[in-house]
Amino acid sequence: MSHLVTEPDLAGAPLPPPGGGGGRLVEVVVPVHNEERVLAASVRRLHDYLRAGFPYPFRITVADNASTDATWRIAEELAAELPRVRAVRLERKGRGRALRYVWSGSDADVVAYMDVDLSTDLDAFLPLVAPLISGHSDLAIGSRLTRGSAVVRGPRREVVSRCYNLLLRTALAAGFSDAQCGFKAARTEIAQALLPSVEDEEWFFDTELLLLAERNGLRIHEVPVDWVDDPDSRVDVLRTALDDLRGMARVARRMLTGGFAAPVGGRPRPELPAGMRHQLPVFAVIGAISTLAQLLLFVLFRLVMGPLWANAASLVITTIGNTAANRRFTFGVTGQRGAFRQQLEGGLTFLLGLALSSGGLALLHATAPGASRAVELAALVGANALATLVRFLLMRAWIFHPRRLGREGSDR
Repeated sequence: MSHLVTEPDLAGAPLPPPGGGGGRLVEVVVPVHNEERVLAASVRRLHDYLRAGFPYPFRITVADNASTDATWRIAEELAAELPRVRAVRLERKGRGRALRYVWSGSDADVVAYMDVDLSTDLDAFLPLVAPLISGHSDLAIGSRLTRGSAVVRGPRREVVSRCYNLLLRTALAAGFSDAQCGFKAARTEIAQALLPSVEDEEWFFDTELLLLAERNGLRIHEVPVDWVDDPDSRVDVLRTALDDLRGMARVARRMLTGGFAAPVGGRPRPELPAGMRHQLPVFAVIGAISTLAQLLLFVLFRLVMGPLWANAASLVITTIGNTAANRRFTFGVTGQRGAFRQQLEGGLTFLLGLALSSGGLALLHATAPGASRAVELAALVGANALATLVRFLLMRAWIFHPRRLGREGSDR
């Protein structure tokens, strides 16, 4: 069964009736864009696997978002051939847009998605959805970065993935380990409650969904997976990394303004230490802006100098601005008294960041000679994420500690 969506506003577009049996229905969405090469083999493999041993009724939805090759024709043929497969086509591109559309109109008990290359071993699918069907958890994700996982991929994607998830944990206090694995599921009523508050329509969509769920006290279950890299992946690493940084800055701003909420009955969040509820989101916004500024300066300096010198020069400039901005906006210190001392002590965080980022670049070029600029930028993001966490702790417990500020008599 196939369905073509042509309306610009997808929110109210009707979905075709589901196939398969009743009961605890699980809908698996496979979002695709120009995947004519692998689509048929992957969907048949997934269909055969679920039909042979999956204990719940299922439906597979191929969500084609604006493909320009034969993907849509193949999807229609699969829907006509396989009884539990349907095809939906959207005329606008975006993985998040495709997932939003299908999940919003789903009548299943659990909605899930997986990448069309099926890089994740399908044996992890039942452990993924079981805690959602039982009611133990609200969302579930496959993780390549937790104990028990087995991953085969090149150093480039390994560095990018670890740096991105480290940045999420340090800058936005994410508690999950792997935001990017294309193997996720959610209870349908939870997903449908969260979706109106998720703004991204592309690659940052599921990261934003997870951050929103965690922010609202929902339980996220992680499943270690076996995962083999697809060597034909056409993801633009640099563009995706920059889009993700912009998405993180936007989410941090929403956290700061109190606009990152959804109508779900999550568990109570533990109380933060005094002052930290305000300080963390402000610090995260400043950190994201500083990271973007440093990456831009690094790219410019790399035109005239080597990576280590470019890193040092860009870090000096952004550290001065970062310390000044955190002094004023994160910790509420005004006036000139103590500013020189605080900049000097902030310089220690520069040395820390320099050591981590220079060490990371040196290690990268030692293990992967000739690494691209995109991978260099990803290594810098990861090192900066670790330095950011330590910088916040130093600023809160030492540089801008209330007792020190009180002794100096700063105007606050």
